[in-house]
Parts: sequence; C-alpha cells; structure tokens
Amino acid sequence: MNRRGAKWFAALRTPVGGFAASLLLVVIALAVLAPILWHDKAFEIDTEAIAQRPSAAHWLGTDALGHDILFRVLVATRLSVLLAVLATVIGVVTGLVLGTLPSLLPRPAARLVTSAVNIAVAFPGLLLVLFCSVIFGVGTYGAVLAVGFALAPAFARLAQTLSASVAGQDFVSAARISGVGRIRLLVRHILPNVGEPLVVNATIGAGASLLAFSGLSFLGIGVQAPDYDWGRLLGEGLDGIYVNPAAALAPGVAVVLAGLAFNLVGETVAGVIGVRAGVRKLAPRPASPARESSGRADDVVLVVENLQVAFPSQAGLTVPVRGVSFTVRAGEAIGVVGESGSGKSLTGLAVSRLVEAPAAVTADRLEFAGKPLLTTPERDLRGLLGTSLAMVFQDPMTSFNPTRRIGRQLAEVAEQHQGLPRAKAFERAVDRLRTVRIPAAERRARQYPHEFSGGMRQRAMIGMGLMGDPKLIIADEPTTALDVTVQRQLLRLLARTRTERDTAIILISHDIAVVSQTCERMLVMYAGRVVEDLPSAGTPRHPYTKALLAATLDLGTDRDAPLAVIPGRPPEPDRVPTGCAFADRCPAVTDRCRLEDPVLECVEPGHRVACWHPSETSFSPSAKKTVTAGGAE
Repeated sequence: MNRRGAKWFAALRTPVGGFAASLLLVVIALAVLAPILWHDKAFEIDTEAIAQRPSAAHWLGTDALGHDILFRVLVATRLSVLLAVLATVIGVVTGLVLGTLPSLLPRPAARLVTSAVNIAVAFPGLLLVLFCSVIFGVGTYGAVLAVGFALAPAFARLAQTLSASVAGQDFVSAARISGVGRIRLLVRHILPNVGEPLVVNATIGAGASLLAFSGLSFLGIGVQAPDYDWGRLLGEGLDGIYVNPAAALAPGVAVVLAGLAFNLVGETVAGVIGVRAGVRKLAPRPASPARESSGRADDVVLVVENLQVAFPSQAGLTVPVRGVSFTVRAGEAIGVVGESGSGKSLTGLAVSRLVEAPAAVTADRLEFAGKPLLTTPERDLRGLLGTSLAMVFQDPMTSFNPTRRIGRQLAEVAEQHQGLPRAKAFERAVDRLRTVRIPAAERRARQYPHEFSGGMRQRAMIGMGLMGDPKLIIADEPTTALDVTVQRQLLRLLARTRTERDTAIILISHDIAVVSQTCERMLVMYAGRVVEDLPSAGTPRHPYTKALLAATLDLGTDRDAPLAVIPGRPPEPDRVPTGCAFADRCPAVTDRCRLEDPVLECVEPGHRVACWHPSETSFSPSAKKTVTAGGAE
C-alpha cells in the first residue's frame, strides 16, 4: 500500500472516519437501490389505511393518500441527495469563477467583482437562498439554481483569499516574468495550490446544500408534486404530526443523518489532505549522534536522534526543528536554552507527541522508556505517556480546565491510566497536592484553577505529573512570570522530585541562571538545532553560547558599561541560510561557515560543539565566565 493509501486507511480506522464512511455508504446505497427496489410500493395507495399510525403493515404509518411513509422516505433519498450535490457543484464552480476573476480582469473590473462578492457574503445564507428562489422561480430547477448561487459567494471569498495568498509567491512572479499568460498562470500555478481547501469546503458544503434544499421544499417552493424529496415529505408530515409524529420525524431524521454524513466526510478529508504536505519526505541532513550515555543501557530514559519538525507552507516546508540529537538518563537534569524561536519548546512538544497534523515529526530514532514514539500505535503509547511522562507548561492557567475542580482533574489521570475508582483517585490527588507542598490540600483540591495563585498552579501541574510514576518531566518555562521566591520553591520541588524518584528532567528556559542552578547539562539551541552540548559548570566554546553569557548580568557586572547585546536577529525558520545559521551574527565567520553547516562534534569528554572555529573569539570579557556564573539572557 502506498503512502497516500495508508493515510486514507488510517483515517478510516478512526472513530470519526469509520462512522462517516459507513454513514455515507448507507446514503449512497439507498440513493442507488431504493428507487429500484421500492418505487412501486412508495406510490402504492392503500385506501383502507389512510393517515394511520405505525403498524406491522406500515412501520412508519401512512400519509393522507395511504402511501407508505417508510418507502417514500427511502425512495426520496436519490432525489434529495442528487439535487443537493448538483446545487453544490453549481455553487463551487460559480464561486471558483467569481473568486479567480479578479486575478484575470483589469483592476476596475476586478474591484467591481470583489465588491459584489463582499456584498453577497454579508447577506444571511437563508435570506440569500429565498431571494434567489424568487428570481429563478418555484420548482426543482429554480430551487437548484437558488441554492447553488446562494452557496457561491462563500466559495468565491475562499477562492479569492487563497488565490491572493499564492499570487504573491516567488514562483508566480517568476512565471509572470517568463511570459506565462494569465489564464495559464491561474490554471497551472495558482489553482493547484488552492484546490485542497476548496475540495474540503465543497464536501462540507454539500451538507448545508441538502439542508437548504429541504428547507425550500418544506416551504413549498422546491420540489413539486408528483415528485417528492425529504423536505416535501417533512412538510406533508407536519400537518398530521399530532396524529402520527413519525410522518414528520422520519424525513427530518433522514436530512440530519445525510447532512451529518457529508460533514463528517468533509472533516475526514480535511484531516487526510491537511497532512499531505506535512508528511512529505524531508531533505536529509547529516545526523548528529546522540550523546553517549555513561551509565547502563537501561538507565536511558529518552533517546533523540536527528529529530526534525516540519510545517507545510505555501512555499514548501518550513523546518523549525532540524536535526536535534541528545539522550537523557534516569535522574539526569538537562537544560535547554536559546533565544525565542530557536525551537526549544517545539522540541519538547515533539518528544511528548503533542505536535499534531499538519506538522510532520521525523527522526532516525525517538525512543522513550525503550519504546519508539513514532512507530508505536497511539493506543499502546497512551498508558506509557500518561503515567511515565509529565509536561509542565509555561502558563498552567490554560492547561487546566477552568470549569473543573483541581482535584478532579488530577484524579482523572489515575482513573484513566491506573483504573482507580473515583474516591481512591481523588484521595491520591489530594496526596499528590500535599507532596508538592500545597497547604490545606484537601480543601484546595475542591477549588477551581482561578482560585490558585500562579505558583500554586505550577505546583499543581507538577502534582498532576506525579499522579503516575514519571520517568521524565519536561518543564517548559515553568518559572516565567513568577517572583523570585516562588521560582526558588519550584526549582527546589523539581530537584527534590528528581532526587526522591530518580526522575529525569528537561528544563526549557530563557534564563541561563535558572538552568545552571537546576541542571547538570545544557543544550544550547539556535535556529532549530543544538549548537552546543556542555556541562553546566563547563566553559562554553561556541560563539553563540558566549554571546548569551556576555549578555547576562550578575553582581560583578560593570554598571557604567553598556549592556552587551547580540547583533542582528535569528533567521526565520523558512529562511535559514546555507552553512552555519549563526554566521551573519558571528565575528569569527569565514567563507567555510557560510558554505558548510557544522555538525556536533566532541571537543572534550562530555562537551560537543557545532562550530568550525570554537573558542576563537568572545563577545566581551564577561564571556570568559563559566555557565554557572548566573544572570539572565
């Protein structure tokens, strides 16, 4: 099975995908077979059973002429679905033409078309359908045109927005310079890049079209006798709803189920198409070997080799994390530092399996507690990650459900992953709150997140991680926006947890002082990759690490001297230059730095650097400090 087939198969195995496919198959089967099998029975008149309730002979009862309602609902599937699909096609084609015309017409005409679309979009959908139905007249054909043209403005706006986003790309400009005509430019360069979201919205729009068409028939301006669809049956059944409610409920349920099938299929298609660009094979880069463990093999908690995270974009793939490699042993504390946008948090999220489609996460090796995270089914990983890995986010207020009490949220972990009854799980939650030094834990467990201070919420987040037996805690900026006293309490809590439980810790932070006080190793990241891996008490060798330390403040800093800064700014993830990404900001740059990207190499035991000229320069005299000098980035 090829990759695309595998993605569709995986989508169909999900509950939503499987239910959507099954429901759509039932609708299609009824649309094809019902008129063949039950057409005559649907039109058969039983004069002895007029307007009767459900019975053994007529499961849903009969209408005012003695027709069997069940057979009529089943037979009406074909006309109802066919008209909805036809109206959707008209809406998509018309919208696509209106949306792309501005890129073909002269500017005054383009503005006129755009203004007309904007005015049409401003109208409520139902009013627009009724307005169009008055123009095109009563009947099936008029209703199809009314629904189709009423759907067109939304598709036109979507096509126009997507086309405008692509029209500014460099490859379109290059095509224009080469003399490509406007129509060919639209067909060959713009539409292929905007087709996928239009297909998804068209699939979802079919459900709205079905509902709108049924509404017109219900009002008597859609399908006319002797033909009938679900909307017309619903209108007829409503007249006798107090005598036979099933006569109105049956066609209504049919509309809901068919519309649900279209919408769920649209969501499934969106999930598959959305990851198509993201799972494209990334360009290979030299893999930096993960740091060798000095302990036993069974001490290794996490192994990361050549981790890459990519996001699809109009220009191709944006890779904000590229080739990250490291290992974490039991009881080890590792700090990850770097400027904003260096890929620190995204690396932690990728390791935690929290990066979702359309992003693509790849690695030569990504193992947690001996299990590969990228190839093991999510069902098998759920228990391991739920009990053995804890994540502490920067803002715990957004990590807790504001409508549920703290204790119940902690207890949910034990209920889901350890099978504890509700009362026992709550007792365990209270115990974990005591463990993280929250006073009056039993009372606090019955409070909501907004009743906790910032430091208490952070401790509660750690307590949630301790509901299981975590082998690894990933703390992403856990001390941000907290005062110094609370920061110290949290760092002590992490250190005590590490000592008592032999838990490994990955601390992601901008603050080098915090990392140096808590961790024994430090990973310095820049432009999506690790540029230096060194002991916290070691002397930095990479110019970027020295620059970060030169920008720190401590009690020995000369107050009269200007603050040290790193010139320039980090490159954007989609514009990483060839060679060393730090070359434009480095005073020791050479031609080799701009041509070749250095890999992490061992310069001394326990110290790796990705630099062609390590230790050849410093940014200021203060850069001679070791990492443990303290300060803040």
